[in-house]
Amino acid sequence: MKPYFAAVPLALIAAAGVRPAHAQNPDPTDIRACTAVESDSQRLACYDHATGRVNLPAAKKRMDQSTATPGVFSRDRTSSTAEANTEVSRPLSLLDSRWELTSESKLGTFNVRGYKPLYLMPVFATSNQNKKPSSPNPENTVTQSEQLDNLEAKFQLSLKTKIWQGVFGDVGDLWVAYTQSSHWQVYNEAQSRPFRETDYEPEALLVFNTNYHVFGWDGRLLGIGVDHQSNGRDNPLSRSWNRVIGDIGFERDSWTVMIRPWWRIPESRVDDNNPDISDYMGRGEVQIVHEWRGQEFGMTLRDSFRGGSRQHGSGRFSWSFPVAGNLRGYAEVFKGYGESLIDYNHNATYVGVGVSLLDWY
Repeated sequence: MKPYFAAVPLALIAAAGVRPAHAQNPDPTDIRACTAVESDSQRLACYDHATGRVNLPAAKKRMDQSTATPGVFSRDRTSSTAEANTEVSRPLSLLDSRWELTSESKLGTFNVRGYKPLYLMPVFATSNQNKKPSSPNPENTVTQSEQLDNLEAKFQLSLKTKIWQGVFGDVGDLWVAYTQSSHWQVYNEAQSRPFRETDYEPEALLVFNTNYHVFGWDGRLLGIGVDHQSNGRDNPLSRSWNRVIGDIGFERDSWTVMIRPWWRIPESRVDDNNPDISDYMGRGEVQIVHEWRGQEFGMTLRDSFRGGSRQHGSGRFSWSFPVAGNLRGYAEVFKGYGESLIDYNHNATYVGVGVSLLDWY
């Protein structure tokens, strides 16, 4: 390999600020000498010197020199020159990477993506299995106890896709999503290993990018959607409800908070197989996600926002961590009401362990 300075003529050395005594009035615009540099990194440095790009901030140089999508967030431009020269573009935030909020992250329509956590838990256990599901509607109350194991498996599939980008000009994206969560009595050989419960949840969401600050948090997302959730079963095990759900997303460093209030769309008393579901599964929830050293910690808190005997809620805590490639370990603890639709008014604690391919959002 030729030495770097041997490949650069005196004119280019002068352009870099090194001027030999015998070189008179060198031409700093002579860029042709850079073609003789064999090393890619040195040749790029040669072009930078020849074009006067040596004093650019590192973040700007990285964005100009790379074809990768630039980071959404950057440091305060009023910071010192020393900080500006060492800054690098940051990766997309969690909300932006999952919802394509900014122009840099837009991927167009009909790209299938993950939505809620996607996991398989071969171990999902409770000490209080719901063996006699009930409801204020007599047609939806089980009269004989079911023979169920306290240990089962649980898995969830959740996908979304954008079907309309820029609903209002260049503002707002329309997404559709589908989530399916199943509880499988795979170890219950005496009952032929039945599926105890499978909940189906299609929804449509209109999502907007926002940019405001509240108490040190960045307001990044505002959305509204229509949601249907049901277990697709006949009476007395049929359960379902329809909701209008709001989404308000905030971020701060490695933290993400999603506030999700909802309103249940009323049904007739005759057809409603769970008329008090809002008093148990709540009228809203808060999702909190924290990323730390490749791990992700999640917490979802729901509440009925009613007093007295109508006050109920739940908490779900999850932890995922890298195992190999995109495969992650996954653990979950749930306490309260409504772990599934059939258990909407059943209070229990559940613990699960398994693997995950995708975490929140």
